[in-house]
Amino acid sequence: MSQRMDSRSRSNRRRARWAAVCAGLALSLTVGAHGEAATSDTPPPRPLGQILDVTAALAGGLLHPEAPPAGSNDWSCRPSRKHPRPVVLLHGSAANAFNNWSMLSPWLKRQGYCVFAPNYGGPPGSPFQATGPIPAAARQVARYVDRVLKATGARQVDIVGHSQGGGPTPRWYLRFEGGTNPGNPKRNKVRRLVALAPPNHGGNVSGIGTLTTQLGLDPAVSAVVGQAFSDQMVGSEVNRKLDKDGDTQPGVSYTVIVTRYDAFATPYRNTFLTAGPGAKVRNILIQRICKEDFSEHLSLAYDTNAAQLVSNALDPGHAKPVRCGLVLPVLGG
Repeated sequence: MSQRMDSRSRSNRRRARWAAVCAGLALSLTVGAHGEAATSDTPPPRPLGQILDVTAALAGGLLHPEAPPAGSNDWSCRPSRKHPRPVVLLHGSAANAFNNWSMLSPWLKRQGYCVFAPNYGGPPGSPFQATGPIPAAARQVARYVDRVLKATGARQVDIVGHSQGGGPTPRWYLRFEGGTNPGNPKRNKVRRLVALAPPNHGGNVSGIGTLTTQLGLDPAVSAVVGQAFSDQMVGSEVNRKLDKDGDTQPGVSYTVIVTRYDAFATPYRNTFLTAGPGAKVRNILIQRICKEDFSEHLSLAYDTNAAQLVSNALDPGHAKPVRCGLVLPVLGG
């Protein structure tokens, strides 16, 4: 009996390792502060007992795709006076809430935020979300934000998004699905959008997207990996509509945090936004703040340097200098 249980245990561990590898490959094939001196009392600690790196998070998200990340989706949470706006975390393409936010969600919760993290843009129960059309994903986000506002009693939310979840999906929601009120920005449903590696204006996946577009293969690729791939390519109909009347909406404060080592949202300068009337934009290349940051597209969501910038963007009135640390590709830090 003991030998049989040991055998099952080893088999389960092997399956978990293979799950992480498969999830990583799938993600790779799809397009999922004031005073930044390196001096601060304490860096943002990683939550003990939680998912601590990208590969482990991918495995957890594959095995438990509908599980919320720690610290999120407490529908009884009421915003504090210090943090009056709930934070809605939007994952990237082919990801899900669990594998994208298992570091940042509990960290923000410990700071006193009400944190919410939906799955969107994919079939229920699938570990690979945010693969469908961007406009449909934005409509899902609109319904979710309304639910958060009703449950918490807040007037507005802040959005923190990664990849698609920081770029075309929230921008579409802000412009076309009721996230903002250009005639009366005080009635906007969103106050801040903080984006990690967002493919604003399209990403060419290190040239692969340019090739598929020029060869007319985007529809074929999207038939395999989802319409979100085509929608995020440079020159797509979605991007043309988003860019037609400027990058921003009045009354919204935008922060864009990117890495020069991104292989998906490329070229990284395409991620930057230009502020229009009534909006504020801050574009941040993280290596200009932390030279030992080697994060790429995926690990930017598990980057404690970036996490400090997110915190500062959410609460600029209490921004602290970033204490830089070594961040590795894939593993984060």
